[in-house]
Amino acid sequence: MILLRRLLGDVLRRQRQRQGRTLREVSSSARVSLGYLSEVERGQKEASSELLSAICDALDVRMSEVMREVSDELSLAELAQSAAASEPVPAPMRPMFNAVSVTGERVTIKAPAEAVDVVAA
Repeated sequence: MILLRRLLGDVLRRQRQRQGRTLREVSSSARVSLGYLSEVERGQKEASSELLSAICDALDVRMSEVMREVSDELSLAELAQSAAASEPVPAPMRPMFNAVSVTGERVTIKAPAEAVDVVAA
């Protein structure tokens, strides 16, 4: 099962780490407890829209950028699940990818620009 809160947490963590910032810095700037922000990043807590807005402001990143990255990861995770279940890749997605291969639990999706490995959960 794909959990949206886990994907969102991963994206927020990567945004923070790209900036070389600590949980403490971002939690202080967003005015959210360090523990709660940590739980959001680990996908253990659902972030409300208000909390997500505060975190995005603290990271100086647009919420639409975060949501776009989450959407891209969700698409890849769905493709990985489909490939792992031997379901065909949906027609609208086929032009985006050169090849989809499954080896055990690892799904490799070769897009025109790069290859992305996705591990089905």
